[in-house]
Amino acid sequence: MKNVFLGLFIFFPVFLFAQDFKAEIEKHREEYKAEFLKSANAPLNQEDFEYLRFYEPNEKFKVECKFVATKRGEPFELPTSAGKTKTYVKFGELRFQIDKKKYKLAVYQSLGLKIIPQYRDYLFIPFKDLTNGKESYGGGRYLDLRMKQLESDKIYLDFNKAYNPYCAFSEGYSCPIPPKENHLKIAIEAGEKNFGKNH
Repeated sequence: MKNVFLGLFIFFPVFLFAQDFKAEIEKHREEYKAEFLKSANAPLNQEDFEYLRFYEPNEKFKVECKFVATKRGEPFELPTSAGKTKTYVKFGELRFQIDKKKYKLAVYQSLGLKIIPQYRDYLFIPFKDLTNGKESYGGGRYLDLRMKQLESDKIYLDFNKAYNPYCAFSEGYSCPIPPKENHLKIAIEAGEKNFGKNH
């Protein structure tokens, strides 16, 4: 009987943590949808939300990272889907493991957004992985960070919050193309999938 109670004691905290994680991701996705309704430039409206597709929340793809800052990063032009470029600087790298294999992603800062007060600490991670062109958008997906997230002892990157660029939903947008250094040789089965409506 003692072993039974011990097993229940171990099981329930794990179960509750998993439920909390799922609730956190679902809340994030509702906030993500709400952002489309705040901008007149957004490609989606309320009626389009039924076509949004996501992977099931998966804690495997919330990874602890080591952040390595880039010293004296030089501005560079990042190509976009519209044939134009946007100016960024490499802010640093996040290094992590998934299934005991090592990966890294470059973190960028937009020089255009840097001069806008509310986006001064905004950091950008465009990436591609082996799901692109299959379950997820062929042009890659994005993740966002804020500088304060890099100040703690443990830095987490949550691929469950990966989202599609506007180009995945409609024509006429200029979306940064993930550079080769951010092409991951792994299927990131987390975050947003292909949009379920043709455009």
